[in-house]
Amino acid sequence: MCHICLSFLCNRVLYCSAGCLLDKNCVAMDQDMVNMFAIAAGTLAIPLLLFMASFMLWPSSLIKVYYWYWRRTLGLQVRYADCGGYRFCYSYRGKPGLRPSVLMLHDFSAHKDTWLPMVKYLPKHLHLLCVDMPGHEGTTRTNTDDYSIQGQVQRIRQVIAGWFVEAIRLNRKPFHLVGTSMGGTVAGVYAAHHSSDLCGLTLVCPAGLKNQIASQFDSQMHEVERSQYTLNIPLIPSTPEEMEEMLKLCSHVRFRVPQQILQGLVDVRIPHNDFYHEVFMEIMSEKSKYALHEHIQQITTPLQVIWGKQDQVVDVSGAAVLTEALAGCRVDLLENCGHSVVMERPRQTAKLILDFIISQQSTESASTKKKS
Repeated sequence: MCHICLSFLCNRVLYCSAGCLLDKNCVAMDQDMVNMFAIAAGTLAIPLLLFMASFMLWPSSLIKVYYWYWRRTLGLQVRYADCGGYRFCYSYRGKPGLRPSVLMLHDFSAHKDTWLPMVKYLPKHLHLLCVDMPGHEGTTRTNTDDYSIQGQVQRIRQVIAGWFVEAIRLNRKPFHLVGTSMGGTVAGVYAAHHSSDLCGLTLVCPAGLKNQIASQFDSQMHEVERSQYTLNIPLIPSTPEEMEEMLKLCSHVRFRVPQQILQGLVDVRIPHNDFYHEVFMEIMSEKSKYALHEHIQQITTPLQVIWGKQDQVVDVSGAAVLTEALAGCRVDLLENCGHSVVMERPRQTAKLILDFIISQQSTESASTKKKS
């Protein structure tokens, strides 16, 4: 065999050997890549499957995690205030500063996280406190408690006087009180009795007024009362369908809520429905039903009223009742908005409240300069 042919054959053998080695290495590398993608896919699939399982089987747990995550994202911390054997749960952000502290009282059958959509649009340096109302969520619930409006005012006053004063120094200077619906009634009556605590008051669609026009909810309640409460109270749903109807009643904006989320919302509420029924009967009794109306004349705190024009729970005519009684109050009526103002118009509501707080501070500063 000639030298050239031998070289050619040797090169072919080497080439084939190298090719085989390369092929084997490529196969090994391809297998490694497949394994890596499989592990990555599995790692991503596990939380996704857990999420889907939670969504399908335990939607109420998912809702609780959602609120926890949202509080954490917005920088809110949850704390407890123990006072005289009674425990209040609240979330807070910021520290007392140049602006007054803002204490927020939620509506019937809700909780401190009601305010999260609005808190998102408030300055992070503003000192905020969102309290679970008596018996609600993390706040103590007892069979001997008085859940009438006056009873709730006394509890709020107890925790402010007994604990917030020392731990958060809420009384370093007067604070701004905000309440919505039932919380608005409590806030208004609180202001009537303890005006020296406050520098400002914001009532959002407050209940407890003798409104000029009956709302859709009023009409539904007449039916419930005529049936001697054999019909379900519209604000205490026990099925996903009833929950959907309640959301439609409370909101002018139509939110598309998946069936599983509706089920989760119901699951969260059902264990508390007996309590909600007890509270509802208290606040609808003669003692509490028009508590705010009966105390209007005693309110001397600068007042802001925010109301959704399409409110079907508490008719917007209540704003005129407050204006007639307290000529100096500021009224902001929101277009295309229902009873759930904080959820439907969070940015606008936050801006209105902040503007009001700043305007009151400016007025107070101007008044102080004139006196000096």
